[in-house]
Amino acid sequence: MSKKKRVGIMGGTFNPIHLGHLILAENAYEELELDEVLFVPSGNPYMKEYGDVLDAKTRIDLVGEAIEDNCHFALSRMEVDRGGNSYSYETIAALKAENPDTEYFFMVGVDSLFMMDKWMCPEKIFNEVTVAVAIRGGYVEEELEAQIKVLEEKYNTKIVRLHSRSVDLSASQIRERVRNGQSIRYMVHYKTAEVIKKKRLYIEEELI
Repeated sequence: MSKKKRVGIMGGTFNPIHLGHLILAENAYEELELDEVLFVPSGNPYMKEYGDVLDAKTRIDLVGEAIEDNCHFALSRMEVDRGGNSYSYETIAALKAENPDTEYFFMVGVDSLFMMDKWMCPEKIFNEVTVAVAIRGGYVEEELEAQIKVLEEKYNTKIVRLHSRSVDLSASQIRERVRNGQSIRYMVHYKTAEVIKKKRLYIEEELI
């Protein structure tokens, strides 16, 4: 039997994509021995306010620019092309239907792990892929272990931990710095910074 391809799913709004996302993806690629990390920008992020989210085409362009120099990173337009609200379980089902011989790893941060029980059809995520959680500071170890145990028992699944800690960066922090005219150098890929500057993204109309 041929060895199954191992692919990490890196979903999110990517508003904008930043170095925290890229470092997490690269660490997961090495630690989980993946063949590829697939970046899947969301279409309509149903759990976020639309007012502060760039249009899907612009976010996809930002992701594409940021990952094009990495041969084991790939971009999927699946959620954007599907239209409507973006649900992770639907994306996972579609990927598995297209690639039945691929083993998928769904990467989430600690914040998301504590929220996944409230997502749409979480059982269809836990039962179909391996959830890999990226650890960052600010969480009590005992609380994290307890949450992992609860989810594993409830959904009869196994959650893996990525031992490389994630970088404490947030897209909202980057957007705020852009609005304030502050540098985002070393926070985003240099091509991302160039596009944001050229297109004057995240600058409120009254500040233009």
